[in-house]
Amino acid sequence: MTLLQLEGVSVRFGERAVVDSVDLAVAEHETVCVLGPSGSGKSTLLRVVAGLQQVSGGRVLLDGADQAAVPVHRRGVGLMFQDHQLFPHRDVGANVSFGLRMRGGGRGAVLGARRGSYADRVAELLELVGLPGAQGRAVASLSGGEQQRVALARALAPSPRLLMLDEPLGQLDRGLRERLVVELRGLFSRLGTTVLAVTHDQGEAFALADRVVVMREGRIAQAGTPLEVWQRPASEFVARFLGFENVVPATVAGPVAATAWGRVPVPAGSPEGEQRLLVRPAGVVLCEAGLPCEVVSRTFRGTHVALLLRPENGPALEAECGLAGAPAVGEKVAVTFSPAEVVVLPPEE
Repeated sequence: MTLLQLEGVSVRFGERAVVDSVDLAVAEHETVCVLGPSGSGKSTLLRVVAGLQQVSGGRVLLDGADQAAVPVHRRGVGLMFQDHQLFPHRDVGANVSFGLRMRGGGRGAVLGARRGSYADRVAELLELVGLPGAQGRAVASLSGGEQQRVALARALAPSPRLLMLDEPLGQLDRGLRERLVVELRGLFSRLGTTVLAVTHDQGEAFALADRVVVMREGRIAQAGTPLEVWQRPASEFVARFLGFENVVPATVAGPVAATAWGRVPVPAGSPEGEQRLLVRPAGVVLCEAGLPCEVVSRTFRGTHVALLLRPENGPALEAECGLAGAPAVGEKVAVTFSPAEVVVLPPEE
């Protein structure tokens, strides 16, 4: 069942369209992450849904009801910002209960518990986010990760029908982000929360979301499950935004493509003619005989080594190899290409 529906939503500042005719549906209990570079319109889209930004065109519907005349505090949505926006002069308990007091206790008890006092609800929420007994702590005494948990508890306190996150983990270090994103995924699943999140971090979005939406210049460039978007980028822009750099012009004929790197095998059924070809780093395979290359750099990535190769012909290639026997910088190697890691990209609009 669709909870949130955007129909042709546009936001213009003068002649510039920050959001341009966006259509998007978010199902109940679904987590959708909106990705995109700075200026792509993703945060503006979130503000539109929250009622903090007026639209220039289109409609925002929640449970099928047009929200044009509904003020922010009556939309039943929760919003968690990147900078937490906690009240420094109030303790943790008062911060979490703020939303409850503003909305008179919310739409129901958290996790189906009976409606009780604010203190009971606050205790339950802090337990839920992993900060049991922290009601009396000062905000200034909390670490960045703990402040993020308090902000999440406050956003969840009124049991919003839609929870929106704006770069929720952007200010945290990488290790803490990776731990929290796993916890958030499990928490939203247990609560059955419907989530619309905005982030510029692909790894964060892919770990958290049921569906990802990639935006470019105010429009949706691609939407799909994390696996769909990763395996089949809809354009060169999406591929490069996801971090893939092995993209070249190609002439596809049957099972192979002629490129600056020589003949590259392509998946069966690929469109023929003049195309753009993506080869994922995992598809650049070191071998005894193939395209001659020189190793320009190597980077340890924990489970593998990332290589930057300079071929005799064509642009640089990114490759991956195992930890054992990884070639050294300056070493001569040869590569072939695995068709399973090759994508013929649709032409750019």
